[in-house]
Amino acid sequence: MFKLWKPLLLASLLSITAQANALEVGEPAPDFALPGTDNKTYRLSDYQGKQAVVLAWFPKAYTSGCTIECKSLSENGHLIQKFNVSYFMASVDPLVDNIGFATETGANFPLLSDEDKSVARAYGVLHSQGFAKRQTIYIGKDGRILKIDNNIRPETSAEDIAATLGKLQVERRSN
Repeated sequence: MFKLWKPLLLASLLSITAQANALEVGEPAPDFALPGTDNKTYRLSDYQGKQAVVLAWFPKAYTSGCTIECKSLSENGHLIQKFNVSYFMASVDPLVDNIGFATETGANFPLLSDEDKSVARAYGVLHSQGFAKRQTIYIGKDGRILKIDNNIRPETSAEDIAATLGKLQVERRSN
């Protein structure tokens, strides 16, 4: 009888553990150091006290929804740039793939690569199949999570991010 319950018990424990490790609004965001498509390394700690950060996680370069989302951020990023914020798309794709993807979509902002998936795990966005879930995480100047958005519409991603930054009362740029 225990043999039948053992897999269910293990699955329940894994689910509870995953939920316990999920980030919550108000908690400090895990620091990261990730390479970008512009050959720079980006660290969350470099922004603390200076500006907010938006991390738009995406599942896979060169796929339909991700292409639409990246183009939205490229074409309408000026809406986001009205705020004192740095924004990135991030995935677990190899950097070389993200460089090609950024070029193909005309990305005028860095795409970050988390090839070892450690940052995706820390942020709770790693899907059980090994890719990042589509999720946008808003981090305040103080390094704390302001919002975790799971309801992403790729075609209006830039507009939605700008609207959310306004609702969160993120400081606007003075220029």
